[in-house]
Amino acid sequence: MNPTFRVSLLAGLALSLAVASGCTVRPLMATPDVTPGGLASSPALSSIAIAPVDTRYAQEVRNHLIFLLNGGAGQPASARYTLDLAVTRTSSAAARVQVRTDNEPTSSLLTMTARYTLKDSGTGQVVANGQRQISSAYDVPRQEFASLRAERDAENRAARELAEQLRLALGQDLARSGNGS
Repeated sequence: MNPTFRVSLLAGLALSLAVASGCTVRPLMATPDVTPGGLASSPALSSIAIAPVDTRYAQEVRNHLIFLLNGGAGQPASARYTLDLAVTRTSSAAARVQVRTDNEPTSSLLTMTARYTLKDSGTGQVVANGQRQISSAYDVPRQEFASLRAERDAENRAARELAEQLRLALGQDLARSGNGS
């Protein structure tokens, strides 16, 4: 190999690495100091207290959201914001994959919807509100317990995904309103 070609190849590689290292792409709510778990949370998100809810699946969403907002630290002692959360769910027959004599569906679709209102704790003024929805498919076997367990698993999956959507939505809402830092 020609020594001049080798030097120019190394120079080109060094230049491309220098250019690539200058690119900075970061998540919406990233901060310079990252927590040990690898997730960073903005001070505004970690100052949101979530009001109690009344159903099991809504509690699943609430628990996951509290964990996502505070990195597992629980609710803040003196919250700047209060989040009112209303979660509903519906389940509908999706398909008949197997032909059975009782003509019941063998697959269903669970849809979970969350409506939220974010308020300033001091003034009670609404900072943001919105709605997010997620769907989760599940099989409906013939055994009753297995069918109930499949539906519960679909609820849990949907609750996890819905909490992640809500975290992103709250981050966007706070950033849009100028309260995201």
